[in-house]
Amino acid sequence: MNIEPITIDSVLPPALKEMIENGADILLVDVREPFEHEHFNIGGTLVPLGEIMQHRKLFDTSRLVVCYCAKGIRSRIAIQRLSDKFGFNHLINLKGGIDAWQRYYPFS
Repeated sequence: MNIEPITIDSVLPPALKEMIENGADILLVDVREPFEHEHFNIGGTLVPLGEIMQHRKLFDTSRLVVCYCAKGIRSRIAIQRLSDKFGFNHLINLKGGIDAWQRYYPFS
């Protein structure tokens, strides 16, 4: 079975921070593991990558969803899986993940 890779939209930390500060109707989803989320997070709902498919109802198609992880790799996988299985097209990846966020905002 050949699965075509989708184009995944990304957002850089400054643009995401602006969206959050302006009250945009977005859902942040952290696909890291619980210990990573506890160490540092930006307020996202924790749904580890291994559990992402069981949380389909969380991804309300009326809202923009920004997925993130440590470096942006697991979140891209989550978006690909959700898109392939459910056809979701309102998912955005935080480019560079939490590592990038902390480079932009080291004291947050």
